Amino acid sequence: MKSKRTSVMLGALCLAAASLAMHTQFASAETTLQRIQRTGEVRIGYANEAPFAYTQPDGKVTGESPEISRKIFEKLGVKKVDAVLTEWGSLIPGLRAGRFDVIAAGMYITPERCKQVAFADPQYQIQDTLLVMKGNPKNLHSYGDVAKQPDLKLAVMAGAVEVANSRDAGVKDAQLLQVPDTTAQLQAVRTRRADAAAGTALTMKGLASKDAGQVETVSFFKDDPNHTGYGALAFRPEDTDLRDAVNKQLHQWLGTPDHLATVGPFGFDKTNLTTKTAAQICGQ
Repeated sequence: MKSKRTSVMLGALCLAAASLAMHTQFASAETTLQRIQRTGEVRIGYANEAPFAYTQPDGKVTGESPEISRKIFEKLGVKKVDAVLTEWGSLIPGLRAGRFDVIAAGMYITPERCKQVAFADPQYQIQDTLLVMKGNPKNLHSYGDVAKQPDLKLAVMAGAVEVANSRDAGVKDAQLLQVPDTTAQLQAVRTRRADAAAGTALTMKGLASKDAGQVETVSFFKDDPNHTGYGALAFRPEDTDLRDAVNKQLHQWLGTPDHLATVGPFGFDKTNLTTKTAAQICGQ
């Protein structure tokens, strides 16, 4: 009898172990897309940079990328979008470490970043400009103008493409004041720690509107056309099924009246639309 009971118990334990192994195997095989569709929740990572992604005074996370994310993930059956704030330079490490599932921060597609993340196709195109003191006392209209005056300081956001864009034009590292966010860029120009700040045209115009009495964007900015930025959502390299599902929805939605109404409050319009693909930009 004891032998029989032991045999039954061993059989039950084996069955339980097999069931647990099957469950573990299923869980490990579940992709991010399957998980977020099963749970109805997705986590987006962002850095405070208006108008792309930022926290409002009431605590709501908004901006072009979070609002696009809400629309696209709802189409995928995912209704809850949680936002994780981080510094710009920590977005890709945070994504790869699993702190969030998607970077929704208006991040530019670049060949270097393509080695680290899987980009969706771009949702906008945009160019850079400079934020300067009122009247543009240093007469700056390009990165090259900064490079020609080695005593000048240029405030750039650490990890942003403007670091490379300015270097391409001859700006020396000693001239770069790398700061964590756009608020610090505005403060650097206000306090004259920097003679100018560089960023996307929409971002710099937004900063200028916060203190129109002291600062402004340059009236004409000359830049290399290759510096045109193409912003997109970014995913972990292994999450290509999620990227592809998002791309399918983006291709159907971008340029529609609903899309333009969604991004219009943040300064985007039809001129920001592009037919470029992530694959084309990554291959440059």
